[in-house]
Amino acid sequence: MTTLKIEELRSKIEGKEILKGLTLEIHGGEIHAIMGPNGTGKSTLASALMGHPKYEVTGGKVTLDNEDLLEMEVDERAQAGLFLAMQYPSEIAGVTNSDFLRSAINARREEGDEISLIRFIRKMESKMKGLEMNPEFAHRYLNEGFSGGEKKRNEILQMMLLEPKFVILDEVDSGLDIDALRIVANGVNEMRSPDRGFLIITHYQRLLNYITPDFVHVMMQGRIVKSGGPELAHRLEAEGYDWVKEELGIADEKVGEEV
Repeated sequence: MTTLKIEELRSKIEGKEILKGLTLEIHGGEIHAIMGPNGTGKSTLASALMGHPKYEVTGGKVTLDNEDLLEMEVDERAQAGLFLAMQYPSEIAGVTNSDFLRSAINARREEGDEISLIRFIRKMESKMKGLEMNPEFAHRYLNEGFSGGEKKRNEILQMMLLEPKFVILDEVDSGLDIDALRIVANGVNEMRSPDRGFLIITHYQRLLNYITPDFVHVMMQGRIVKSGGPELAHRLEAEGYDWVKEELGIADEKVGEEV
């Protein structure tokens, strides 16, 4: 069974420790959702797992199918099957969406086994249709001039074409209207598979109305402090986080910029 295992992960940014011993294990076929107040390290977790150089890992262990993820370069992590749909996707001028996507697919294939242009176009057009994306977006520069919702759909398109083992969705619901949220969620649900695991980082229950998680985790002070099923997300939406702090004796955190 494919497994992403995080053990006592610690990470800091600009000298400040953000992750303080986070432990989590995700198996293929599972969807895990992480919720928590701003500034608790949710996005830091996503960036540290993907290998962003700004986030220094200072302790702990992460394995992907028993391989040491932390020893891999960013491109090696992607080739190993890890995918991050970013909260703020980058714009890249001069590189068309279709060229980027085909290159990304072929980078994970053996030399001589590259996807043919015809097969790629058919697959891309099929997935774009399901995501209700204008076909013209295939020929535009990557994310350049895209609205927030269009960028998020494009991230899901990348996921669907790359077919990774583990998907990290970092606030993919941020800024989406109801229709776009439904379309993005449908794309995620289409990719649910016994061979694929998901880690969804979100502030809101509304995304989880469309994507039912197997596990919901509360993150505070750089670690997971409480876990449960989908009902936990409903309670957090209704009551906020104060009851978790009171139950566990956690002092109020300084809420600042999300990290």
